[in-house]
Amino acid sequence: MIWTFAFGLTLGGFVVWWFYISARREVMRIDEEKQLLNQEKQIVLEFMHNMVEAIGERVDRDELFQRVVHAAILSTGALSACVFAKNEEGRFSGVAVEGLFPPQRPLPESSRMKLTTRAKFIEQVLRSEVFAPGEGLIGSVAATGNGVLITDAESDPRVMKHDDPSLVVRSMVVAPIVFRDTALGVLAVANPADGLAFNETDFSLVQSLAEQAGLAIQNADLMNLQIEKNKLDVDLSLASSIQAMLLPSSFPKHRNLDIHACYLPAQKVGGDLFDFFELGEGRIGVVIADVSGKGIPASLIMAICQSNLRHFAAQFDSPARVLSEMNKLMSSDMHKDMFITTVYAIVDTKAGQLVMARAGHELPLHCHFNVDSGLIQATLVGSEGMALGMVPEELFDSVIADKRVDFVEGDIFVLYTDGVTEASNQEGNEFSSGRLADTVKTLRSRPAEELNQGILDSVHRFSGSGQQVDDITLLTVKYVPDQS
Repeated sequence: MIWTFAFGLTLGGFVVWWFYISARREVMRIDEEKQLLNQEKQIVLEFMHNMVEAIGERVDRDELFQRVVHAAILSTGALSACVFAKNEEGRFSGVAVEGLFPPQRPLPESSRMKLTTRAKFIEQVLRSEVFAPGEGLIGSVAATGNGVLITDAESDPRVMKHDDPSLVVRSMVVAPIVFRDTALGVLAVANPADGLAFNETDFSLVQSLAEQAGLAIQNADLMNLQIEKNKLDVDLSLASSIQAMLLPSSFPKHRNLDIHACYLPAQKVGGDLFDFFELGEGRIGVVIADVSGKGIPASLIMAICQSNLRHFAAQFDSPARVLSEMNKLMSSDMHKDMFITTVYAIVDTKAGQLVMARAGHELPLHCHFNVDSGLIQATLVGSEGMALGMVPEELFDSVIADKRVDFVEGDIFVLYTDGVTEASNQEGNEFSSGRLADTVKTLRSRPAEELNQGILDSVHRFSGSGQQVDDITLLTVKYVPDQS
């Protein structure tokens, strides 16, 4: 009995000890993941700053790619990296290289050269290599838009093998440089300096750098094009083009949703933004935003805002969490006099709900049938929140929250900027949210496009022939009967 009792105590102590050790390991793992995530965010943020500065300095495309390569090596500890950019024929060739990056084709016989000229020769070989979409590892990543992590390159048939020991690839990460599903290039890094293989953290980091590089390259291309076309009006023309590029040109097709948006800038360049994107399982994300300021700075902030929103929306199902992460990432990226107001909502027809979060923007309007009163009501959806980049993250996070609203057949959800409600007439009276609600109730049976046009007509009739003083943006979502 004594032996059995003692054994029980020993076994119980072992179990407690085992659970304690397991818990400590899990806490350490979570802390390590948080540190790695924060490090990645900081690296990406610094990279975006460098890209924005480079665009402002009007550096050429090759120099931008060279900065991308350098940032990839510094952030991953790789021995070499290369960017293969898309040329006018739609093929991909090496344009920027750092370190002794292994060519992706067999070396020519003339490669047996003195070691002092080796690096220069390899660079020349890389710049002469051209890959069609789908051809080889580079072309495959460009064609599919999917990055590749190769931990054991020596046994991977996709990786080119060289006899030269200095060109042996042990591990490799290849990521597409894209903008709006259009491949601009491919970023490849090879061989960590510590001799180990690249891991998932390295893979995520390279993909994030490539994603931001795509945005920077696209903006730089657009900037250089506009400078060539019009030297006298670079700022306004470029910012207007960037903004037009960011705004969707078509609307999502959904069996139960009728979606339409319109945008009327008060000047050549405005500060409004709207977007929508599929989130899977029948859910659609919709967003409207208003960036303070005008010109190139505002348009670049809009571009970064849109890119970050899509990035975080793919990771988190909570709109409040998405806006919180955006605020953390972008607060230091904006000048003190700049901020962004926004509403981000996820429409879920299967659940019959929409969930939204608001960061200092105009309150959305929800038109629905009130079962208790038997009347059609158009009410503002109350939701707390402060503008992005305006307050410290602790204060922002303490206020931002998800708001759930029933959204069923016949319901209408309207997002808008203050150019709608604050449009004034000759007497100085504003159109107001009350008039907007009345207009939506009156026109509720119309399709989304006609409803938006009806709202614009009402605003114009109210304000008269006076000049439009602020940007006007409308985004309307209607829950309609199944059209399939």
